[in-house]
Amino acid sequence: MSRNSALILLLCVGALTGCAADYLNNYETVTLAAGDTQKYNSLLQTVDPLNPASKNTAIEGDGARAAAVAQSYKFPPPPPPPAITVNVGNTGD
Repeated sequence: MSRNSALILLLCVGALTGCAADYLNNYETVTLAAGDTQKYNSLLQTVDPLNPASKNTAIEGDGARAAAVAQSYKFPPPPPPPAITVNVGNTGD
């Protein structure tokens, strides 16, 4: 291989490598956040996005009612008795 052909080959390879690197840096795929632009922009401009009631740690509730709900999950009530069907009239004989 002569020196000139080696130089031309090296220049061609260098030029193609530059094109490939530029091509690989540009992606045309859908990201996970696609479609949320308006919501993102509105949240970005919100001064305090948290609900003021979310800072309340003293949650009011009835302890007896909460205990009854917990007991109902632990020991569920028995199912209702099956419905009784009574047929009245001609049986088609």
